[in-house]
Amino acid sequence: MIEIDGSYGEGGGQILRTALSLSCLLKRPFRIFNIRKGRKKPGLMPQHLTSIRAAQILSIADVKGDHAGSTELLFSPRTVKSGDFFFDIGTAGSTSLVLQTLIPALLSTEEKNTVVLKGGTHVPFSPSFHYLEKVFVPILSRLRINIQLTIESYGYYPRGGGKVRAEIIPVKEVKPLKNIERGIVKQLKGLSGVGNLPLSIAERQKHGLMEKIKSEMKDIPYPVEIELLNVSTPGQGTFIFLESESEHSVAGFTSLGERGKRAETVGEEAAKEFLDYYNSGAAFDQHLSDQIVLYLSMCNKESEFTTSCITHHLLTNLWAISLFREFHYSAEGEIGKPGKIKINSLL
Repeated sequence: MIEIDGSYGEGGGQILRTALSLSCLLKRPFRIFNIRKGRKKPGLMPQHLTSIRAAQILSIADVKGDHAGSTELLFSPRTVKSGDFFFDIGTAGSTSLVLQTLIPALLSTEEKNTVVLKGGTHVPFSPSFHYLEKVFVPILSRLRINIQLTIESYGYYPRGGGKVRAEIIPVKEVKPLKNIERGIVKQLKGLSGVGNLPLSIAERQKHGLMEKIKSEMKDIPYPVEIELLNVSTPGQGTFIFLESESEHSVAGFTSLGERGKRAETVGEEAAKEFLDYYNSGAAFDQHLSDQIVLYLSMCNKESEFTTSCITHHLLTNLWAISLFREFHYSAEGEIGKPGKIKINSLL
């Protein structure tokens, strides 16, 4: 039984999600305590419970402590089965984070899997659907991991109600990744969307983004294309997503609207994230960096990449992975600054 202190490092829900992923994949039971101890509302929230129950169904696991507010969980998997699955978070909890919990285990099955999730698709503190579609999935394809994503409806905080579908193809062997150089940025493109709100808000978000980029980059040597969207959703909300396509990599930046927040500010926030990434010279943005390391740990060859920012979140995830499988990793650089990550699994 692997013992995990959930308050270690960054101390968030990522420790639990990584533990669930690797427990199912490697058939290793674990006990986690101090779950989200330092958070304003410690313990398990609805999206964490959905991840646990989804992982339980996939792996026919024995589970104890899976209730709201619980700060301790025991999880003992048996075997992962393939199939068609539907999970309803019941709130605006992140469909992206639940999906990322399930993908590693489903890669080990014998047949194609379909997962449909209902909940939040563009919500705070999680990857947006478009980030998964335009950045996460394309990078996974370079590791020979093939996933198809579609969105049926959008879910914003607090209503939720979004619906996404993922088709996950099993893979026998994960390919290593070496991505040190980003190369020249070739194109910036993205989406500015609103749900049940005036399209003029999306236009103002786009304007804020464009003006911020132009103020920092006087002569932009490539096209910037932002499409306006009026999306289907049970509630109300806005988002802007910016994709940076370069010679050797791709990166993405999302900002969300909220009551009392100027639409122009939404665009400016996404632009600032892009500019920080651009000025770092790194291949990967900081969010992709902590999302990709679990998959690279599944490979028995060395991988390395540069990141625009070494975060506590990244280092905590590397630590959590090391509890389940033996592998070497190193992080060159200071926390909060650009750096290089190397991973070499020993299994």
